[in-house]
Amino acid sequence: MKDRAHATVLLRSRKPAIALVFLCAALTLTACGSSDGDSRDQTEETPTPTRESTAPADPQAVAKKEAISTYQAYWKEMEKLYADPTGKSAYLGRYAASAALKNAEADAKRAHDRGRIYTGSVALTDQTVTEVNVSGKIPNATVSSCLDISRWRRVDAETKKPVPQPGNRLTKYLIVSVVEKYPQGWRVTRDEPQGKSC
Repeated sequence: MKDRAHATVLLRSRKPAIALVFLCAALTLTACGSSDGDSRDQTEETPTPTRESTAPADPQAVAKKEAISTYQAYWKEMEKLYADPTGKSAYLGRYAASAALKNAEADAKRAHDRGRIYTGSVALTDQTVTEVNVSGKIPNATVSSCLDISRWRRVDAETKKPVPQPGNRLTKYLIVSVVEKYPQGWRVTRDEPQGKSC
């Protein structure tokens, strides 16, 4: 009888402690939930990455794209080369080599020696790769485009006044260029105006 009474006293004294344990457990579970009340496991919402195609790219398509990209960059550097009398702001060697580089640098130097620079910009349209060879010793592509130099003006380097140009000169003409792949990347090696308007 005495033991039973003792057990009843112990149970009564433990009720607040048991209630406190349950309260702490409930608070802990609530704190673990997300701030928006969504208690779903966050890993379930992470999308599974899709597997990309491992098919190799067409070498000819890649060559055409890179050749045209190089040719566009080549003309951006040409603009810088002709606009700067020192020639130091252009990095034409990154996009040209062989005859194209040699001829452009020589022509720009002649203009600068006469106190002339070129301002404005060149526009390229109808760029088409007419030939591509990716299997030879030096991969290469032939690019045909319409070169518009009507907004690329020759001016006096000091006064910035336009220098008279021949009235019959072509300002939009067909140009055919050869772009070759060197170990350092693609380079324009020949740039030949065709003397035909476009």
